Amino acid sequence: MSQPDAVSVETRRARKALLALNFFSADQTGIGPFFGVFLAQSGWRTGLLGTVMTIGGLVGLIMTAPAGALADRTTHKRTFVILSSTFTIAASLLIWWSQSFWVVAGSQVAGAIAGSIIGPAMLGITLGVVRQEGFNAQNGRNQAYNHAGNVVGAAICGLLGWKFGFGVVFLMGVVLGTLSVLSTLAIPRAAIDDRAGRGLAGRAEDGDQVQGLQVLFENKALMVLALCVALFALGNGAMLPLYGLAVVQAHKADPAIFAAMVVIVAQTTMVATSLIAMRLIEVRGYWTVMLITFACLPIRGVLAALLITSWGVFPVQIMDGVGAGLQGVAVSGLVTRLLYGTGRVNVGQGAVGTVAGIGGTLSPLLCGWLAQWFGYPVTFVLAGSLSLISLVIWLAFARTIKQACEAPQRRDKSASPATPTTAAQQA
Repeated sequence: MSQPDAVSVETRRARKALLALNFFSADQTGIGPFFGVFLAQSGWRTGLLGTVMTIGGLVGLIMTAPAGALADRTTHKRTFVILSSTFTIAASLLIWWSQSFWVVAGSQVAGAIAGSIIGPAMLGITLGVVRQEGFNAQNGRNQAYNHAGNVVGAAICGLLGWKFGFGVVFLMGVVLGTLSVLSTLAIPRAAIDDRAGRGLAGRAEDGDQVQGLQVLFENKALMVLALCVALFALGNGAMLPLYGLAVVQAHKADPAIFAAMVVIVAQTTMVATSLIAMRLIEVRGYWTVMLITFACLPIRGVLAALLITSWGVFPVQIMDGVGAGLQGVAVSGLVTRLLYGTGRVNVGQGAVGTVAGIGGTLSPLLCGWLAQWFGYPVTFVLAGSLSLISLVIWLAFARTIKQACEAPQRRDKSASPATPTTAAQQA
């Protein structure tokens, strides 16, 4: 077998292993509606629940940007993913062991560390395997498999919770964490180009060098993206667990089954929207896809306020699937595109994740106390309306963002005439 054939085989193996890793690393460690309903049944109120989630969120904020910088520099990205899976296992075991405040807070810290590490490491591996030209397609497939893993995991957790109680649900985190480690080990080290994995366009001998961190602050489109996603996360972050609590506390659904359903409906929708996002980005560009995501949250907030019923999970979570599903593919792809050639792709992902994480971290704290003071319907409407600010900002900076998307495309054309998409399409 020739060397090119061997590399091709390794690349195919790496792509398949990446899909398996995304499937098993789906967030089924107790975060979200299972976590909220489980603690509510243990006597926790929404304000305290929001507070302990915020503790974990703050740790995630502190870790996200450094984790991205390390993912850029390291040649051991697989080790980062394995470390993240280890923390995921620890988080699940802690919640299963005790529901005291500090133990639960510790589980949230472990989960936050896991989340901050695994995101940039997996993106770096993906970019290193498929390069810039293949990233949009592979990223879309990765996201689809991740959401499919959420669907399967939620269905199993719902069944286990219904049959044996919610405590058993958290043992799923141990199983999935172990499978994530095995999937990571299945990615051939030789298939990962570490220079491509940090967003460098050429070889070291071509003079393609890493730029300073100031490139992040000089990129206006990147700053606008981070602000808009942060406002979206501030409204969206707590809506899913609070909606689950609202319906369960109204005695309109079985807790275990409904907690599974809010995940299954949204994640099933996200499987489809992740694949659609790949094509939509190629045809209409990143700017249009992000515009759609910002328009979805206000609609979802109104639906959640009006439909606190067991069947309301379908329209409410379908809107979540469309908005968050498209955004999950578009944000990582857009950051990669805006920073292509700088060597700072993963730290850029971490920086945007940090700013967005501020919104996500404050969301449970803000919405948890709003729900306790004013009730769920008012909270859902107010949370959804925050994305309207993102919508206005995104429209105001449309020209800036579209022009920023054209620059990497011009470099692609100069390096390879066979670029499949036009600059206008990628904007």
